[in-house]
Amino acid sequence: MRYLEARNWNVDKARKMLEETLKWRSTYKPEEIRWHEVAHEGETGKVSRASFHDRQGRTVLILRPGMQNTTSAENNIRHLVYLLENAIINLSEGQEQMSWLIDFTGFSLNTSVPIRTARDIIYILQSHYPERLAIAFLYNPPRFFEAFYKAVRYFLDPKTAQKVKFVYPKNKDSVEMMQLYFDIENLPNEFGGNATLKYDHEEFSRLMAQDDVITAKFWGIDEKPYQIGNGHSVAPEPAPISQQAG
Repeated sequence: MRYLEARNWNVDKARKMLEETLKWRSTYKPEEIRWHEVAHEGETGKVSRASFHDRQGRTVLILRPGMQNTTSAENNIRHLVYLLENAIINLSEGQEQMSWLIDFTGFSLNTSVPIRTARDIIYILQSHYPERLAIAFLYNPPRFFEAFYKAVRYFLDPKTAQKVKFVYPKNKDSVEMMQLYFDIENLPNEFGGNATLKYDHEEFSRLMAQDDVITAKFWGIDEKPYQIGNGHSVAPEPAPISQQAG
């Protein structure tokens, strides 16, 4: 359904798109990425899954580009892909999409990802995760970001571009739009809410390690135990593939 919708219900185009995703997944193997492989990318909390949902019950990813801590485009993309897969595995029953909150606190030219990396991220999101993004809020971006966005928007599908919303705290319409999508009590104050956004890398790593067990079971992958940073090992208990098929 998502692939058909992304290609305006053209069956041939949707089939081709899905085939390309299957090829990509067979080589990139996103379902096999584990947190301990990308945890160093997440030490500053530049991308994390929120502990709350939006008003529609959708998983929320929080992106903080001002917290950029590495320079490897490949590792940045792998880290984001891991969290996309994690967000999907945590979707509520019957829910297909997620919401993004992007906080520009501390964002500068020094912390911005290269346009080429942004292009590659957009390509993966649009080509292999079609209709997974419900909406993306860009909260209080600096003025110089507009030039960066104009360059990046060139790579955005018109449907995706419509989902990108610029939000400014002093703009009444912006504030009302945020309240329409989020409970103000759950929303961190970085996004105009009343909650506190505190990223604890050790705690988040523990949650991701637990989710890795769920992911392994879902895909029927047999794994060896590994350390998650506090000395504890996690041993996934995969379900047989035949059981998953059932």
